[in-house]
Amino acid sequence: MKNIVIVVLVLIGFSSNAQIVVDKTNEIVLNFSKEGLNTSLPTIEWIFPRLEYTNTQENRVEVKATVTSSTPMKNVVVSVKRGKTEEAIGARSADMDDKFNVNVDLSMRVSDGENWIEIVAENEDGGTVKDYRSIRVGLDAVSDAVMVDRKDYAILFATDKFDNWSDLVNPINDAEAIAKELTERYGFEVEIVKDAEQNEVMTKMRELAQRKYKPQDQLMIFFAGHGVYDEVFGEGFVVARNSIRNDVSKNTYISHNRIRSNIDNIPCQHIFLAMDVCFGGTFDPVLASSRAAAYEETNDQEYLVKKLSKKTRKYLTSGGKEYVSDGVRGHHSPFAAGMLEALKTNGGPDRILILDEIKIYMERLKTTPRFGEFGSDEKGSDFVFVAK
Repeated sequence: MKNIVIVVLVLIGFSSNAQIVVDKTNEIVLNFSKEGLNTSLPTIEWIFPRLEYTNTQENRVEVKATVTSSTPMKNVVVSVKRGKTEEAIGARSADMDDKFNVNVDLSMRVSDGENWIEIVAENEDGGTVKDYRSIRVGLDAVSDAVMVDRKDYAILFATDKFDNWSDLVNPINDAEAIAKELTERYGFEVEIVKDAEQNEVMTKMRELAQRKYKPQDQLMIFFAGHGVYDEVFGEGFVVARNSIRNDVSKNTYISHNRIRSNIDNIPCQHIFLAMDVCFGGTFDPVLASSRAAAYEETNDQEYLVKKLSKKTRKYLTSGGKEYVSDGVRGHHSPFAAGMLEALKTNGGPDRILILDEIKIYMERLKTTPRFGEFGSDEKGSDFVFVAK
């Protein structure tokens, strides 16, 4: 008779001779019917859907993943379930041309409501790994998630004190004022990182990339401090506390290209980047200033559903390829003042503040801000501030 052992979550070890497994796999099933079984387990890496929970209005979903194993695999099966523990309502096997490296690339039909996509990979020794993704389908399912199951985050990097650059008077004050509005009016969970060195900034960015986000969660990232543009590199940089003034190679700075790439890879569907630094507009390689779609004539809930069903990568900077004002001590920079004025409106009667509405306040500034999208932004997406 077969003895089946099911280990939920992460298997740390299953015999004195077996490999240690450190993986995000939900369930591992081992068949110990063979005496002296010593096997390595397949690993499943999701490409799409990447997030554990996603929403869509389409009834067909592309399932892409890579399954690898040092032991030849017997089969890799993708199935669709109405619930995680229910019987499959549809299943397909992946191509097994290479038994050590299987690329899953299948189009699966899903039904309205909640669906579970399951990948099961079994090797020839009987070692089996399962992993899941939940997909809600249809406007009603997405609507429920938007109104109930979402959270807004913000992290604000503000630097007043510099080791090698002249100090500034307003970045931290600006960040604290913006944080107060985000927290009290819009219910954001906010963190302020003050006077950070380059390594501290990048460590925080890495932490953001390691968090788990739900499909309608939003993340706002804000930089305030010095910025510089290098004509030779043709690129802008954020100045960290410990950036060296005469660092020709710019190794002690944080390049816009690095910021752009790191933020785009954060597994949060909706991200808005605001930069109140000199030469911030060079964040866009071509100084683009494209605009988001205008507010459609629809009810508030439908608007949120539509916007938060699309991936968002938007940015707003305090200027183009130029210096911008830090403002007068005790007051706010022009950029921060415009942002605060917009936030204090609560978004008007509908209590939803969108980027197009923030732009109205920013366009009054003497130094024209830059607006646009970057990375994997989807057309028609938006970042929304929903007042309490």
